[in-house]
Formats: sequence, structure tokens, C-alpha cells
Amino acid sequence: MLQDRDVTDIMLAVPDLQGRLLGKTFNAPVFLERMTDGAEMCSYVLATDVDMTPLDGFDFTGWEQGFGDFLVTPDLDNVRMLPYRPGTALVFGTPVHDDGTPVEVAPRRMLETQIERLHELGYVVKAGVESEFVLYTDGPSGRTPVWGENLDYGLQHPPKVSDIFRHLADGMRDVGLVHEAIKTESAAGQTEVTFAYGEALKACDDYAVFRHLIRDIAGRHSMVPVFMAAPETGVGSGLHLHVSLWTERDEPGFAHHRGQELPPLMLRAVAGLLSALPHMAPLYAPTPNSYKRYQPHSFAPTRYSWGFDHRGCAIRVTGHGNGTHLEVRLAGADANAYLALAAYLAAMAHGLEEELSPRPACDGDAYQDRNSVPLYADLAEALQHFEHSTIAQCLLGKDVVLHYAHAARAELAWYRTHVTDMERQRGTR
Repeated sequence: MLQDRDVTDIMLAVPDLQGRLLGKTFNAPVFLERMTDGAEMCSYVLATDVDMTPLDGFDFTGWEQGFGDFLVTPDLDNVRMLPYRPGTALVFGTPVHDDGTPVEVAPRRMLETQIERLHELGYVVKAGVESEFVLYTDGPSGRTPVWGENLDYGLQHPPKVSDIFRHLADGMRDVGLVHEAIKTESAAGQTEVTFAYGEALKACDDYAVFRHLIRDIAGRHSMVPVFMAAPETGVGSGLHLHVSLWTERDEPGFAHHRGQELPPLMLRAVAGLLSALPHMAPLYAPTPNSYKRYQPHSFAPTRYSWGFDHRGCAIRVTGHGNGTHLEVRLAGADANAYLALAAYLAAMAHGLEEELSPRPACDGDAYQDRNSVPLYADLAEALQHFEHSTIAQCLLGKDVVLHYAHAARAELAWYRTHVTDMERQRGTR
């Protein structure tokens, strides 16, 4: 492809703390001649906030260390062509230390670690991503949703909506992303894209590529996709991750038929999620805005509960037969899919290793279920439980907990020192 000039550029990408793809675009002949063993990148790509502000005080990098480089080794078995950037191939990279060991706080590496942990227990992880976001247009009066009415499950869309959905579907097919469906949701401008179920790391890689793709396609339509957990007051956008465990012989570990008891493997996984996820909230609810999504009767959970096909619960048992799986509904649109899934898998492994049993399933209004632990009110409360948790340190590693606790503190500091439009509006009354 290089000789035929089908490939002229190679984009070496690393998912950052927010799940965005950062990196460099290399001249393809130079890359293949000199850099197949790795290329240098500034370590601050794993130490910034959403505004790309270098954050000081991390253990492995910061101003004290001079924000030096680390080597990023390319995964040449995972190459994707980007039709919306003709001649460009995208390659995922793994940050490594000088001794060649992976940087354990890198989001993609964290997920790999938990996948390997479950593999050592005898299980293969399969996952699917269900992404919600809001499409906006910029106008003289500010940013407004592309459509204003409730179009949930609607099949009759305005032409501009049909056009971007068609171009989005074509773009996903061109880049090799297998999606199941695109639909309009209940809130103004809100869209849901669900992706095919399959190997867990690939599912998150696909989602990272999708986030990269949708910004390009929306921009060509003079639109902006917004991935916030609560983009408007009373509106919640989720990042629902569907997960199941399979044996190495590709036998479903969660297979279940209605009327029968759940398999012990699934019960232990549910128990692990209920037990450990309260200790890891900054990994799936990383911003102050994350906690504004958790409202009663909003289809977002307010308690660590579980139930059968229950969309008010944090953990929903769904699917049929061999396709039975868990849908974890805690993460919002602002979550990093790699980090959220890493937390979920660590919690499931905890349930399996400790042979835990869950509390009874919720069979009523999940928002009134007093037997379940409430979610945290805000990021400050979640951070306090995370950074001092022996369970989180045991499941994730002390270095990981310190890194993401520091990132959460930086996020809180930003919100505490910046004045919002809503404050200005209320101040004029």
C-alpha cells in the first residue's frame, strides 16, 4: 500500500485520560523505516485535563521531571484506514518506560491488565458499547440542539438529521466499525449509537475511533457532538457498557433462560460489581458534571442496585439464552470507555476471586430501593472513597489510584475556581 501510495501517513495514537486519541501523524516511509519499534511522545499526553493543560504532581511525570518523553510502541496488528483522511492509516500505540515495561496508568493498558486478570481465572471478556451524545449547531444565539422535539425511536427525521446519520453510517463502515443501530433519543439533539458485541479491547478501540470520526463528520455538517453526562439541566447521556464472560472454548458463562436461576458465575460477577464499584467511581464518573446525571426516574441510576431487565438499576441483567449479559449503566457520556470497563472488570474479578453473593435483585422502583447503597452526590465525595480505598488499590494498583485521584483533584480545582454562565445569570437577579 505504501508503494502504491494508498498509505502516505501513519497516525500513531494513544488514548488519553479522557479517552481521546492523541499522538502524531508520521510520514509513512520514515515511520516504517525508523519507528516500527516505537516513537517518542511527551509524557504529558497522560497528564492533562480536557483543555490539554499540563497537570503537575503526577508520580511518573510533571514539572519536576520536566515532562520528558516516553516511547510509544505501535501495535502493527491493529491498523485501520481512515477514509475521511485519505492515505492515512491509524495505529494504536502503547506507552512504555525506559526499561520497556508498559506505563500502567495508560487507560488502554489498564483495560488490558484486567482482561488478562480474568483470562488467568479462565475467562474471555466480551463487551459492547452503547453511546449517547447530543448534536448541537452554533448560531448567533449560541449553541442549540440540532432538533428540538422528542424523537425517541422516531423513524421520520428532518432531512439534516437523516443526512448526518447516513454519512455517519457510511463513515463507520468505511473505517471498519460495525454498528448495530443509530437512533434519535428523547432529549433535544440526543443521539444513540450502539456497536456490535465482541472482544473487549477492540470494543473500546472502536469507540475511541468513533469519537474521532464523529467530530470530523459532524463538523462537515456544521454540527458539534457533545459528550457530557448532563449536557442540559434534566438531560442525561449515558455510556452503557454491556459485558459477559466466556470460557476459553467460547462457551457462554452467563447463559440463562427465563424462569431459571442465574448461573453462579454471573451472580458472583454482579456481587463483585456491587461490592467494588463504589470504591472506583472517578474511573466511570470522572467530572463534577457526571453526578448531575444521577437523577430519580431519569433512566440513570441513583443507587448501586441490580435487576432483571430493569433500566432503573445500575446493573441490568439483559439478553436471552447464550446472549444473556450484564449492562452496567453507571458511566455517563463523559467517561473514558477504557477506564470504565477496566473498573467493571476489576470489580467482576473481585466477585469471582472472593466468591461473593449479591443482595437480592430489585423487583420494584429502583429509585426507592432502600436496600441498595446510594451513589455519591458529587466527585469530591467519590474521590474521598477512591483515594483511601484498600479495595481500589488492591484491584487496580496503588500507582493507578494515585494517578487518577490526582486527576480528579485537578478537575475539582478547575470547577472551584471558574465562574460559570449560570452563576453570572443568577447574580443579576
